[in-house]
Amino acid sequence: MTHQQPVTGALRAQAEAAASDASQGVTGDASRGAPCWVSLNARDLESAEKFYGSVLGWEFRSTTLGDHFAIALSQGRPVAGIGAVASDLQVAVVWTPYFAVSGIDEAAARIRERSATVALGPVAFASGRAMVAADRDNAVFGLWEGRLPNNWKTWRDQGPVVLRLRTRDAFEAAMFYGGVLQWADGGPGGTLVAYEDEEVVVRARGEIVARLSSGAVEAAPDPGLRPHWEVQFAVAEVAGCVAAARALGGSVIKSGTTPAGAFAELRDPDGGRFTVLERAHG
Repeated sequence: MTHQQPVTGALRAQAEAAASDASQGVTGDASRGAPCWVSLNARDLESAEKFYGSVLGWEFRSTTLGDHFAIALSQGRPVAGIGAVASDLQVAVVWTPYFAVSGIDEAAARIRERSATVALGPVAFASGRAMVAADRDNAVFGLWEGRLPNNWKTWRDQGPVVLRLRTRDAFEAAMFYGGVLQWADGGPGGTLVAYEDEEVVVRARGEIVARLSSGAVEAAPDPGLRPHWEVQFAVAEVAGCVAAARALGGSVIKSGTTPAGAFAELRDPDGGRFTVLERAHG
């Protein structure tokens, strides 16, 4: 098996979710440049399903790709993809966000023009095209052009609340992503960018969908201090998630309370990092 095959499989798992929902008559409607999907590169699918099913209350369905891939469901709706590809690729267990674009070839060109890396793709599927890239500080992200795996509002309510980029320089990162994803270009269905409380905030349809924070160090020994996209999930009770994570071999990186509610940064047993926020859906 080549290194590209398992990565392509992970992309196909995402595409299958989109095609399945499309067959039910659901049309995706993400704002251009906004997050539309997340996927986990896991080591073992069964272990990942057990952990995230217990911590986040997800159920899972298989795909036509075989035993290494699954779609995570919240209230019966696809919210994330999981591919057991980390061991084959010899890469870290990590959550990767995908952003909706109207032209993926043009977006790939904009990435290269800005001295960043297109790692894979664009890869074509029946429902659209996908690619994986890394920004200039090596934070990994994906792009998706085509039908989405869920109605955008439903996915936002049941999936990640917001994405946070931990980066070296938030302003420089905002210029990069703003150019690649066409943030704040004034076009229809776009996003708005603002500077609030010492971080860059991205909004789509009035809702915060991403935050960019400075302070990451590319060469830091701790992966959590290197530039990366942090995926944050809404939960009914943070304490319950923490207890479930610890019971299954996970750990707490940091926890606390903000004006928006309690939060905890967690690490799954294989090192995958994510955050839970105590916030009501809808």
